[in-house]
Amino acid sequence: MSSPAASSARRAQDSRQDAGATLRAYNFNSNVISVVQLGVLDYSEGLRLQQRLVELRKAGQIGDVLLLLEHAPVITLGRNAKAVNVLASAEQLAARGVEVFECDRGGDVTFHGPGQLVGYPIFDLRGFSRQPSAISHQELTTESFPSWRKTLGAVDYVRRLEEVLIRTCGDFGIATKRVAGLTGVWTESVRVGSGLRPDQGGSETRHHTTEAKIAAIGVHISRSVTSHGFALNVNTDLCYFNLIVPCGIMAKPVTSMQKKLRRTLDLSEVAQSLSRNFGSVFASEMLWVETIDALLGNIVGVAMKTPDELRRLRGEDDLFLG
Repeated sequence: MSSPAASSARRAQDSRQDAGATLRAYNFNSNVISVVQLGVLDYSEGLRLQQRLVELRKAGQIGDVLLLLEHAPVITLGRNAKAVNVLASAEQLAARGVEVFECDRGGDVTFHGPGQLVGYPIFDLRGFSRQPSAISHQELTTESFPSWRKTLGAVDYVRRLEEVLIRTCGDFGIATKRVAGLTGVWTESVRVGSGLRPDQGGSETRHHTTEAKIAAIGVHISRSVTSHGFALNVNTDLCYFNLIVPCGIMAKPVTSMQKKLRRTLDLSEVAQSLSRNFGSVFASEMLWVETIDALLGNIVGVAMKTPDELRRLRGEDDLFLG
């Protein structure tokens, strides 16, 4: 016969195990994405934060998380990056206050800086394996979400990120699209002219169309858990892109929402639009969490404020789109 103390210890252990199993099941199946908007972070700090959250997500100790933030000026080189695509010297970069980091995301060279909204989804893709594809205009059939698939594929995941960004730009009246063979989101083709000036003996103007990149995507997936993500040029100083060959693509320029609309945008409005579109594309409830400590303390996240309450809290009249 066991002692009362031993019985109590066993009950406590069983309770902890049951709670852990319930928590892991809730995190995996709840279709909840916690959103944390962090402001401006150094890139190294952002990397450390991602690594910690990935570990917790793999362990089932947190649910899916979307980090939204800006970085201090930095050039990052993905797994496929070519050093020649960094055009500026180390001295020039230092003079501009631009750091350089190598990282394990996909893709080539890109720039992050203030005015650019960076998103890091820390998702377990197994939780989205039975959802239909979110690619625009694709007819939803039973083949869109085969029952045998154990995890959302990397390509479909990237297509969903593109869809979120396309819808977000659309919320602000900016028409964007995918470009075959390239990753990211691009503005609609613009007709431009080229040719010799009349004083050079030229009279013919040749026209061609090209797209400009407004959002870059580079992800890393380990044991079905994602990190890194996307960068949407909102109010970004595009002069920084002259320091590199963005994504290794010389033939297409880079643009921003500010340049397309000819006005400065409120990043909080863009963040709210991104969140709504993540909820739609990934068929999830979006829960805003104020801090990382609050996220970890509540494991998955808590329903924070209604839009009106959040608007009053931050003293902003137009935090959300009408």
